[in-house]
Amino acid sequence: MTFDDRPIHSHSDPAQTAAERAEIEPLAPATADDESTNTTAQTERKQGSMVREIIETLLLALIIFLAVRAVVLNFRVDGLSMMPNLENNEMLLVNRNAYLSFDSWALVDWLPLVDHEEENIVHLFSPPQRGDIVVFDAPVPGADKPYIKRIIGLPGETIEARNGSVYVDGQKLDEPYLQGEETWCNRNQDCEPVTVPEGSIFVLGDNRDNSQDSRAFGPVDIDSVIGKAWVTYWPIGEAGVVPHYDYPEISEGN
Repeated sequence: MTFDDRPIHSHSDPAQTAAERAEIEPLAPATADDESTNTTAQTERKQGSMVREIIETLLLALIIFLAVRAVVLNFRVDGLSMMPNLENNEMLLVNRNAYLSFDSWALVDWLPLVDHEEENIVHLFSPPQRGDIVVFDAPVPGADKPYIKRIIGLPGETIEARNGSVYVDGQKLDEPYLQGEETWCNRNQDCEPVTVPEGSIFVLGDNRDNSQDSRAFGPVDIDSVIGKAWVTYWPIGEAGVVPHYDYPEISEGN
């Protein structure tokens, strides 16, 4: 008996691996349940992204609000004491950091054997200046609203009112913003000279006949100043930067 020793050919290639066969096997068609699961997952991702964006927007708005409030404060003029330059109910932005300062000795006083009884005050921007309009805590008992007045006298200066005019260290102050109004104390009486203590300012309202100011309650502690009037924003017709007045006749003399 003879045998045919020729190789037997198979319809499948033995060299083909299971992995290769798997590659050519068709994928099972997606079911309705799979599509529903994918749609739900996409919806949840969109909702999560939307919630995250809302939270981020609110946090950013809160940060901006707090940052702005740390710098400026809304203030409404209540009364006629600053007319004709500031009207009743006029809305202002007050710069809370205009007079920001610190004691430079505090930076080294913590060191051993270093101690200073006196202070060395450094202003980051500028100290209070004559002509600035400032908002400060009520200086009289029972008052519950801040006052707004103009700085007239600075620490160490002597302020007096006589013959209808204000004098600083004996020099007459030119105040064009009063539009000719005179300054008196109690029915055309001159005001006694007042020397402004260190750390204080002497303030007057622009409406000298209708203003309770340093003529009545004396100099104001600088620490009680809330801020400097910066911008008028209401009514719209009055919007603009609150003007600052210089007094060259005083600065030249000093």
